[in-house]
Amino acid sequence: MLDPLGALTEAFTSFLFGKVETTRLPVRTSTGQAQAVYLPTAAPGLGDSGVIIGREVYSGKGYIYDPFQLYGQQLPAPHWLVLGESGNGKSALEKTYVLRQLRFRDRQVVVLDAQGEDGVGEWNLIAQELGITPIRLDPTAALNGGIRLNPLDPSITTTGQLALLRTIIEVAMGHGLDERSGFALKVAHAYVTETITTRQPVLTDIVEQLRHPEAESAEAMNVDIDDVRAWGLDVALVLDRLVDGDLRGMFDGPTSAGIDLDAPLIVFDLSHIDRNSIAMPILMAIVGVWLEHTWIRPDRKKRIFLVEEAWHIINSPFVAQLFQRLLKFGRRLGLSFVAVVHHLSDVVDGAAAREAAAILKMASTRTIYAQKADEARATGRVLGLPRWAVEIIPTLTPGIAVWDVNGNVQVVKHLITEAERPLVYTDRAMTEASAMSEASAMPTDEARALQAAADAEAEARAEAMAMERQWRDESSETVA
Repeated sequence: MLDPLGALTEAFTSFLFGKVETTRLPVRTSTGQAQAVYLPTAAPGLGDSGVIIGREVYSGKGYIYDPFQLYGQQLPAPHWLVLGESGNGKSALEKTYVLRQLRFRDRQVVVLDAQGEDGVGEWNLIAQELGITPIRLDPTAALNGGIRLNPLDPSITTTGQLALLRTIIEVAMGHGLDERSGFALKVAHAYVTETITTRQPVLTDIVEQLRHPEAESAEAMNVDIDDVRAWGLDVALVLDRLVDGDLRGMFDGPTSAGIDLDAPLIVFDLSHIDRNSIAMPILMAIVGVWLEHTWIRPDRKKRIFLVEEAWHIINSPFVAQLFQRLLKFGRRLGLSFVAVVHHLSDVVDGAAAREAAAILKMASTRTIYAQKADEARATGRVLGLPRWAVEIIPTLTPGIAVWDVNGNVQVVKHLITEAERPLVYTDRAMTEASAMSEASAMPTDEARALQAAADAEAEARAEAMAMERQWRDESSETVA
């Protein structure tokens, strides 16, 4: 019951303004429909320290990512997997990410550039802009002063050298070494490293020792010298390919002088190597082990190892085992491994499924660009993505990707500055993505307007789909 003063106030208010109270009938609705009365919200970001990637599509907030800042807090491992079909923006993301990381003084990047056009790798423009000369591994130029990497470089430990030799042979043969062949290789390597001290040992020395083993090697195991020679014959034939075969000149001599391992960016140009030949995984194994023993050092630098066409690594059991060890070892020394793959089925269904699963498990960050619906479902099952993310992947437009950072899943639009654009959109990128090439050919204002319209359309479509899905889910829950 109102007090006298309250009653007087109500009467006076009613006299001036009329009756202010209204009677509202109750409304029966679902939570999916009722949520429209609330302001939209988005998942929290990853913090404000690190490299700017772009903006989160649903909220419009800036999206910042840096594995070194997040490691130990939100990330159990700093390694990163990038997936998606050609023409959707993987290359642009990788290049701008590296350029922005290099703004920090304690960063260093190595890129294995397996793609290219017009005789140079895809990273050639960026290397030129930074004053870097790519390390171009080319069998046709190796004999004429080209770059060489020596698997028996003294900077690699003897244990590492033997492991690398075994991997090279196993990749080329397609199966593991048996005990007898392994013994022949071990004694040949031991003899070469012990007796050659005035110069760098080279593969020719190993091949020669396998063909003509020392008697002491046979006596140590109480076997006949002819048996040791027979055991090492297949090994010698495989290594001979690196000495006199189609890979001649790249690995059968001392490591070339002038390779600057202290440069902020080191680019290994592999574009002259046939991507479908056995040479590519052999090459990646040699480069990986060589870098492990010569580049990764406990000097408090943060290092990024980016590998294009990474399925050459993950799809070979022997190379994958080497890189698996590198990832475990490098994590303690500030190494972030970035693997770029077109299709996850390239690796999970291959010969190295077990090794691939181990490497994928260590990649706590996954970025997925547009894929076909069946590929997206397979990717979602392997990576454990939420259902809404799997459904949206086939609808993504170029430049937009699903980011899964240790369970924090968001849709992110990658943004490129005008200064980065000519370095990022190479000739190859423009031929793969016609929409990007058309926008690049337009005047700046027109291109910017087109990009803004495309962004707005993509965001509106994504938001509408998300709201519709959530409405269906909530409605079904209410009915139930």
